[in-house]
Amino acid sequence: MSQLSLLIELQTVHDHLRVILRDLTAFPPDLAALDAELKTLAKKIDENNKALVNARNTQGTLTTNLAVAQKLEDTAKAALKETKQKAQFTAAIRELDERQRQKTGVVRPLKEVETRIEALERATGEMELRQAEAQRQFNELRTIFLSEHENQVAAQALLVKRQDEIQGQLDPGTLAKFDKLIQQRQGRAVVGIDKGSCGGCRTKLRTPFLAQLREEKNMFCESCQRFIYDPAQQS
Repeated sequence: MSQLSLLIELQTVHDHLRVILRDLTAFPPDLAALDAELKTLAKKIDENNKALVNARNTQGTLTTNLAVAQKLEDTAKAALKETKQKAQFTAAIRELDERQRQKTGVVRPLKEVETRIEALERATGEMELRQAEAQRQFNELRTIFLSEHENQVAAQALLVKRQDEIQGQLDPGTLAKFDKLIQQRQGRAVVGIDKGSCGGCRTKLRTPFLAQLREEKNMFCESCQRFIYDPAQQS
């Protein structure tokens, strides 16, 4: 089987799988609502976890700063106790006041970030509990939904198996180009000629190009770079 024939079949398999996937994800309202809720919860939990990482990093920095401030305050207190002269005592008092202000300047934001961490952890825990329950409900309803579409599920399994077989027979470079085109060209990597034009981008094909195509010297549209073939030669 030629590479072009394999590509044509792979495109057909891909098209059928896309239709089946569309049908198997066209959930009824109750299942669709749970699916939407799960996606929203996953996004919010991810945002909370990122906020927690930032808050904990801030907490770590502030905790280090507090330890330094505490040490400086302790040093200032010790110096005050050892002061004997009045002039030195006044300076020591001012030094202690400054160190205490520095410590207070760290304590307040540290308590704020600790409060924020507690709130984020609580909110995340509540969302994770709801996520687990919603996932359980979703799984139950989806099992029922899929049982009502068992023919499509079976067809999907067969198509995926055939897809793997075809991919195993294609040259790695050809398969890589096919996959790239699938992503870039709205799921259409392989197209036929339609009334002298590319079936993908509708560009009119030049006569020399058509001759090359018939002789299998070229497989790509000059405009959109899709794999292209003449249906008349494949029949």
